Amino acid sequence: MPEGDTVRQTAVALTRELGGATLRRAQLRHPRLATADLTGRTVEGARSVGKHLFLRFGGDLSLHSHLGMDGSWTFHDPGRRAPVGHWTRVLLQTDTRLALGQRLLRLALVPTGEESGLVAHLGPDLLDPDWSPEMAELARRRLTADPDRELGLALLDQHVMAGVGNVYKTEVCFLLGVSPWTPVSGVDPVETVELCRKLLVDNADRRQRSTTGQPGRGRELWVYGRDRLGCLRCGGPVLTGVQGSGTRERIAYHCPRCQPGPA
Repeated sequence: MPEGDTVRQTAVALTRELGGATLRRAQLRHPRLATADLTGRTVEGARSVGKHLFLRFGGDLSLHSHLGMDGSWTFHDPGRRAPVGHWTRVLLQTDTRLALGQRLLRLALVPTGEESGLVAHLGPDLLDPDWSPEMAELARRRLTADPDRELGLALLDQHVMAGVGNVYKTEVCFLLGVSPWTPVSGVDPVETVELCRKLLVDNADRRQRSTTGQPGRGRELWVYGRDRLGCLRCGGPVLTGVQGSGTRERIAYHCPRCQPGPA
């Protein structure tokens, strides 16, 4: 599931695969962008902000996208058949690489100088290389603004801090020793912000995401997705429930032995 670490890795990959090259072919498969022509532009690189991605081109132009729940970028040899389908939203080809943006959301072309306006509503980016005590304090204040709010919902709120998705929400609650339905007032906000940032930073360069620090397939996560396997710490049952509503509804995992509190 794309979260802040996945988006950061995608930005690094786009820069590595396309950076400095000239586009020989470009398609933006979006009604508002179908007539945009990027052919001949140089790819300058990519950057991530939380779960948002900006791919920059020469001439002060950026392509903004969001990976959503299952978006991705894949890279191919332009001389071979590639998985282009109805889910392909962006196609960019240089002399040596073909990049496909699959199932991307919120596509927009904007002047590079206006990128910040598209993410101004976000809280501090947990993977910002210039992370500072002031950013940590802002995240803490926003986290505690509603002390009765369920912790799991607060962690998913990108206005509080940017980058946490359902996997990290689940694992942070486990490591704090509380259920996702525990009110924000039931945890130490400073510790919570620090833990969120630590997990994302630790995984920013890992091929396989892990919140446990344990090697080996099937031992990467404490409780997320382990409703049929049991808690990695105590071996007890992992229960699931629904948190949020409408388009914000997410499955919530927790171990009632290791995570006391509302359920």
